[in-house]
Amino acid sequence: MIDTVQFDRLIFNGSSGYGISGELSVRMGTPKKVDTMVLNENEFFRQATRSLFSSLDIETSMQRCLDFLKPYVPVSGLSFSLYDPELNIGKTLASIGPVDYRKTAEIIPFPMEFWDYIKTRWSEGSGVRTINDIDLADEPAKSILSLVWPPDVSLLLMKLDVDRKRLGSLQLFVKGKNRYTDHHAHLISLLHEPFATAIANILQHEEIRRLNDMLVDQNRYLHREMLKLTGDAIIGANFGLRQVMQMVRQVAPMDTPVLLMGETGVGKEIIANAIHDSSQRQGRPFIKVNCGGIPDTLIDSELFGHEKGAFTGAVARKPGHFERAHTGTIFLDEVGELPSAAQVRLLRVLQHHEINRVGGTESIPVDVRIISATHRNLEEMVQSGRFRRDLWFRINLFPIVIPPLRQRTEDIPALVAYFLDRKGKKLKIRIPPSLAPGALEQLQAYPWPGNVRELENLLERALILNQSTGSDGLLRFSHLLGGPAMGDPEAGGNSTEPVLPLEDVIAAHIQKALNRTGGRVEGKNGSAQMLGINPSTLRGRMRRLGIPYGKKR
Repeated sequence: MIDTVQFDRLIFNGSSGYGISGELSVRMGTPKKVDTMVLNENEFFRQATRSLFSSLDIETSMQRCLDFLKPYVPVSGLSFSLYDPELNIGKTLASIGPVDYRKTAEIIPFPMEFWDYIKTRWSEGSGVRTINDIDLADEPAKSILSLVWPPDVSLLLMKLDVDRKRLGSLQLFVKGKNRYTDHHAHLISLLHEPFATAIANILQHEEIRRLNDMLVDQNRYLHREMLKLTGDAIIGANFGLRQVMQMVRQVAPMDTPVLLMGETGVGKEIIANAIHDSSQRQGRPFIKVNCGGIPDTLIDSELFGHEKGAFTGAVARKPGHFERAHTGTIFLDEVGELPSAAQVRLLRVLQHHEINRVGGTESIPVDVRIISATHRNLEEMVQSGRFRRDLWFRINLFPIVIPPLRQRTEDIPALVAYFLDRKGKKLKIRIPPSLAPGALEQLQAYPWPGNVRELENLLERALILNQSTGSDGLLRFSHLLGGPAMGDPEAGGNSTEPVLPLEDVIAAHIQKALNRTGGRVEGKNGSAQMLGINPSTLRGRMRRLGIPYGKKR
């Protein structure tokens, strides 16, 4: 026959501590060893605090603190709560322990008199309330506690002053009535400061998470607004880039590696952006890396990171681009410029989805979609041994060839209109100038070795030069493209006719327009509309050139 007696008895241990005697077992009348732990208050405080702050994860810390407290206090779980007097609600911030002890949702509306109850009754004594029977508690505490806890539970409630606006609380609970004593309440009161700090950390973490969510929402909003400003679709998506965009729509929803091939300046980065924005990774990191712009000695460190002390100057651990792109997309532009060692590491990422920092031994898993781009012929580089064949097969799983601008001249008018508008805003030109007759045909006839980037730069230069004194406001490009304008009767000829001063040519052109419009400057079918400039600009040039208009004419 086994007779087991359980009791919780605090044995006074000098002036600074308590001893806690545990379970005393008696078998057939023969006493067994009594397991007694003696711990002073300072040591109890130190160890409880260490367990509570042993992890950055609040639930892990609470569980460790709960395990520490169990030998000293009967406890099944811990719960942090917050009462917000402005909203008059209670909210559970964190809880650990059996879930069947709780009966309600995380947010509880309180009666108005509850705040007065907290300020008066809880301000008395040490701030720790012992409630061994909810049915015997005073109102309105009884009504509130009955909403949260079952009737057969004992509670230790400790107020936690976080700041002047809020009042948090700690609840220790255990199944059964009359389980807590004044000694248990005293022990818990010793831990007011670490528990108050813990609830402050929880609130701070919630605030950081809230601000982070706001930042994500703002980034998504700004991204949508930028798309509205720059155009929801890629220019040429329905014409010269139609087949490219069809392939983008096919591959975007998948995590398949993509290789973008095309000449410099065709817009490989824009297509990579379109793939990322149309994928399930939209809103996640999109990291762009120019492999040709990183020295060979730093490429491994930049892509994969390094450990402290890995090399001279590595004073701290640094995550690489792949770690920053975790759960998102990494765009490796000019992938053909990667040195051999970096190619081996990249192959490992594609095969095993993990990296090793420079100087490190630990493998770090990464979830990254890889989009590569190159203007070089990687197949020839494979044949010559300058690019790994196995890496070529991995990144060339879904190739997309972007045609050069000279092969999609139907896109040039839309590109010109887009760049003139954008560059005009950048240069603070209120009304972008019009193209001179034949200028668009000249742009379409040019071979564009620098592709879209060259077109963009040329239009910006033309806008800048057009602001100079003496310009007629029409954009011409022959002097920028290195040849005469299209349709010029003198193109390529050796005529001996004298070349007139530019002012005379402009004056004659304006006079010709005035003659056709009967001297009308503005309005429908007026000279300004015919010349494609603002009426005020036309009048200003007419005054400067001495051409009469209006009543003077």
